[in-house]
Amino acid sequence: MTYYVNAKAKTNGNGTKTSPFKTINQAAQVARAGDEVLVAPGIYREQVVPKFGGTGDAPDQRITYKSEKPLGAVITGSEVLKGWKKFKGDVWTAKVDNGIFGGYNPYITYVCGDWYFAPTVRHTGSVVLNDLMMYETTSLEECIEGKADPCAWNQKESEYKWFCEQEGEAPALQYNDDGTVPVSASEYIVNAQAKEIKKGRYTVFYCNFKGLDPNKEKVEILARRNCFMPDQNGLNYITVSGFKICNGATTWAPPAAYQDGLIGPHWSKGWIFEDLEVCNSRCCGISLGKYRDEENDMYFYTKHLKSPTQMERDAVCRGQYHGWTKENIGSHIVRRCHVHHCEQTGIVGRMGGVFSTIEDCHIHHICNSQQLGGAETAGIKLHAAIDVVIRRNHIHDCIMGVWLDWEAQGARISQNLMYNNQRPEGREAAKGAMFSTDVFIEVGHGPTTIDNNLLLSKVSITIPSEGIAVVHNLIHGSFSLINSGVDSIVNEQREPRYTPYHIRHRTEVAGFMTILHGDDRIYNNIFVQQFAINDKTKTASAADYEVVGTAPFDIFPTYEEWIKNFMMDREPDMGALAQYHFGHLPVWLGGNVYLNGATVCKHETENLVVSGKSKAKVSLKSGKLTSNLKELLGDYTTGVITTQVLGSAFEPEQRFENRDGTDIIFNEDFFGNHRGTHVVPGPFAELADEIKVL
Repeated sequence: MTYYVNAKAKTNGNGTKTSPFKTINQAAQVARAGDEVLVAPGIYREQVVPKFGGTGDAPDQRITYKSEKPLGAVITGSEVLKGWKKFKGDVWTAKVDNGIFGGYNPYITYVCGDWYFAPTVRHTGSVVLNDLMMYETTSLEECIEGKADPCAWNQKESEYKWFCEQEGEAPALQYNDDGTVPVSASEYIVNAQAKEIKKGRYTVFYCNFKGLDPNKEKVEILARRNCFMPDQNGLNYITVSGFKICNGATTWAPPAAYQDGLIGPHWSKGWIFEDLEVCNSRCCGISLGKYRDEENDMYFYTKHLKSPTQMERDAVCRGQYHGWTKENIGSHIVRRCHVHHCEQTGIVGRMGGVFSTIEDCHIHHICNSQQLGGAETAGIKLHAAIDVVIRRNHIHDCIMGVWLDWEAQGARISQNLMYNNQRPEGREAAKGAMFSTDVFIEVGHGPTTIDNNLLLSKVSITIPSEGIAVVHNLIHGSFSLINSGVDSIVNEQREPRYTPYHIRHRTEVAGFMTILHGDDRIYNNIFVQQFAINDKTKTASAADYEVVGTAPFDIFPTYEEWIKNFMMDREPDMGALAQYHFGHLPVWLGGNVYLNGATVCKHETENLVVSGKSKAKVSLKSGKLTSNLKELLGDYTTGVITTQVLGSAFEPEQRFENRDGTDIIFNEDFFGNHRGTHVVPGPFAELADEIKVL
């Protein structure tokens, strides 16, 4: 059955074509497996909370929500704010009755929680001027001053400031029929630990519009926490297609907490997000995780007693209790989505995103205001990216490009274009802000494959992990956090960070182990020292290491050096082998090209090093990559890389293979073009002076 929705209908109907619903949420209360909800162009100021899911992945078993016109239907979490009055200078003021927020008031709820390192001073709400979020201040004086934020990536945008305060006596808190408090009330309790919450009848806004008249501009305030998310687990097989989804007062989404976004499947299986524009989230855009568990929610922030790493291990194990299996959870598809201007992540997920595919998306300007800071910020930030495929995405101008944290087992990052994922020159680092890189694989045991990408930022690959294969990439930045970034020294002793690995191509936990480092394969890449080295004292153990190349892998043994320690020709001595059971794992390298002084690992014997006056000149402009790589590489070719060459990641004993268990043959390039017997290093099957990559 097809239900019709039209916000411009004269009267609210019954969902037929001649008498459509006026809101999408009305349709979401009746749409069942096999139904389609067709939404006419218009602005839909509502929170869509589906009641039912589909029953299977076939089109006639799914529920589909579709915008009639691509991006014509806009689901927004904001309300227009009118009636602005001059206050002082460029600052205007307006106020709203807090009743419009229902049980969740973003202007008394703070961004805070586990792994949040910035000061707890920002609200989950914001003011949006002409489709860009303004910058919150902590005082009216700062708002009036209207100075640029020295940490903001866009200095001009950061001059547009807002401040709010509460006025009048708040109405009594309304309880649910069953005697429980609304979800938002629990937020108040959590946030009150860091900040005394002052509730009033009105929220009064002060905004520095820098000479603009807000009564003549488009000014909105974030009013709803989400735009399209179920409030229960297990609503499977829903497609959301063609909408613009924007302006949500989302909350900080750490891994051991309920993770919300502008849109997400909650804790379910088989959703498809396609052809969406997702933007202006206070925290996260698309959320692919996690189950709601009051016993584990914001555990460290609220209880303080267990270490945060132990809290994360607990969350993984409790996931099994909440039905975390391949049959129940994940296998989502995010495709052709435009995700931008979100202040925590573009796409986030803990455990709920397993077996998913993120492809052909454009993700940019994530965490650029630098008003929020913590260990959960990136264009894509996933925990437990088991058998996740991230391919053919265009990711730029983010605090980080892709961050796969814990359990990136069977993950593959392929055919992506990444650049400018770095703090602009001259910007200060905000308190709590993370470092920058294109790809960050943290405390995973692999196998994780990074292949056929253009990684053009100052730091390309950050791997305090093991079991990583880096194959056929063009790399302009460094490797960083090599043999680092894993364990802490507490009470003058090493505290290892044990993380899980899993049954092959499953979610069930197979074991826990700290990171030994190594177990990496680096084949057929082109390394170019593209950026100047400003600090030659830094080592590859630093997050902002500047030297390009593979010399940081000198510290690891070859396979032959490593295996000879294990008494393979006689009965093992358990005590004597202990030192090797916790020693570095081996590395394998071959077929790489080194340009402009990029460094070479001492273990690599087959490569091309271009030295002397022959300099690589590589430029990305207007979607075209121009270079002299063809001239510099000449007729140099190398071998075909396959699953058989890469072998198995050490701890999970899982091959570098496709998620269906079949072999990978790296015979397709950045574009999907076939590599024949003539194998050229780097992401292109054939080099040319100019290559259109966008």
